[in-house]
Amino acid sequence: MTNSASSVAIQDTGVKRFGDPIVLAFSVGFILLFLGFSLYDIEWTAGLIGTGFAWTAKYLGSYFQLLLLLTFLIGMGVAISPAAGAKIGNTDTPDLSTFKWLSIIMCTLLAGGGVFFAAGEPVYHFVVTPPVFDTEAGTAEAVAPALAQSFMHWGFLAWAILGTLSAIVLAHAHYVKGQPLQPRTLLYPVFGDRVMTGWFGACVDAACVIAVVAGTVGPIGFLATQVSFGLHDLFGFSEGYGTQLIILAVLAGVYVTSAMTGIHRGIQLLSRFNVFLALAIAAVIFVFGPTLFLTNAYTQGFGEYVTSFFTMATVTAGTAEGWWMQWWTVFFFAWFLGYGPLMAIFVARISRGRTIRQMILAVGVMAPIATTIWFTLLGGSGIFFQLTGVIDLAEALNSFKFDVATLTIAKALPGGSMMALAILVLTTIFVATTGDSMSYAIAVVSVGHDEPEPIVRAFWGVAMALMAAVLLYMGAGQISALQQFIVITAIPVSLILLPSLYIGPKSAYAMAREQGIVPPKGEVALVGETTGSAQRSRG
Repeated sequence: MTNSASSVAIQDTGVKRFGDPIVLAFSVGFILLFLGFSLYDIEWTAGLIGTGFAWTAKYLGSYFQLLLLLTFLIGMGVAISPAAGAKIGNTDTPDLSTFKWLSIIMCTLLAGGGVFFAAGEPVYHFVVTPPVFDTEAGTAEAVAPALAQSFMHWGFLAWAILGTLSAIVLAHAHYVKGQPLQPRTLLYPVFGDRVMTGWFGACVDAACVIAVVAGTVGPIGFLATQVSFGLHDLFGFSEGYGTQLIILAVLAGVYVTSAMTGIHRGIQLLSRFNVFLALAIAAVIFVFGPTLFLTNAYTQGFGEYVTSFFTMATVTAGTAEGWWMQWWTVFFFAWFLGYGPLMAIFVARISRGRTIRQMILAVGVMAPIATTIWFTLLGGSGIFFQLTGVIDLAEALNSFKFDVATLTIAKALPGGSMMALAILVLTTIFVATTGDSMSYAIAVVSVGHDEPEPIVRAFWGVAMALMAAVLLYMGAGQISALQQFIVITAIPVSLILLPSLYIGPKSAYAMAREQGIVPPKGEVALVGETTGSAQRSRG
């Protein structure tokens, strides 16, 4: 499609200054329906979602796992191919410096892990042995498998779905063909102009927006409960709903302001500050904490992750321990799938001027390795304290009280209460970076271009905060129900991402041919024919 043709297509979709009315109607309608049903009958709503969650995890969990695995493997294949030298956006000058670029990438998704699971999940797998392993829980031999299982959930597969093949498709379609930065563009090679206009494309975009809203409201709401618990434990503040509302208001004020100022100001400044704070906390933990234990645990845990990689990636929810797979691996993978299209839009937007290889390696390799280090520092320290009897989190983690686990481990770290406060600040900003980047990405999807009006960005940021506030008022159980709904939303989103397995490499080679990095198709065929003729002559 030419640029002019795509412009007509964009206009035909009804995209206005404040967004596609169909996408807005479906997305906002979902928020209102979910809140309405929750207010009408909380137990019925939670039960319905729970049934859908269990069915999806049982029957489609293996499909989700396979999709993530293939995305990673094919993405790595593209990264080592000649086409990976192509520049995104047809420009030699990156829009962002390397440090700013990597900071934004790292902070955008790590929020979920950094807030709720980095400290508690490795300890949980230490006290409850994952089904892939047969080590005795709570022993020294259980340390490496516990970390390896956490690495599987937050490592290479999780990150690959967020900004490798799908980001390549969007980068080529947007910067070369002039198509909009919307999820529907991922399906253009399959459905053509039909998906770019009318209700079909709007439904595609809305499904992705709903998945991201569901995936982001959960961390926003749980952060309010975690920070209120932390302030109560550290300073004696009230732990009630009023405190949670104040925390939500402050959080929303931070990430809405950041989103409104854009990628080059608020978003990158917040991400840079977060990276510096995370590095400072990591240095204190490593230097003054159980240094030798953490070093050995990371080496052994990463080794176990690599050697058991395919076993952990392919064990299914249909096994005897299917409930475990449903609530851990399938849940996490579905969560990342839900973020996939909008994260790919965000990654394609901030990676202009980078090569395909740089983008894939940053998102699919460097970010996962940094994540495993972060999980080892927090979770590995928790395992050390649990193993040596300094703390006992078995009861709290078996009840899935990860806010208690995070604060307990933080207080046991060097610096005690000061470290706990620093980690609370860090986790707050982690969630803020996800809030601002997703507010921006949803606004981009709504309007179809990468410079949405600040008021549109603010609208989505405020909407997610208000939804979290209402759900918290009804009880944390409703946020848990929304988290389960993430798995259901992964069904349509996975179908939107599926064609990228084939279109991603194809788009990479198209970009490389357009930039003269690889020869045109005809010339490749001619070289092959010439080589074959020469071989026949020698024969």
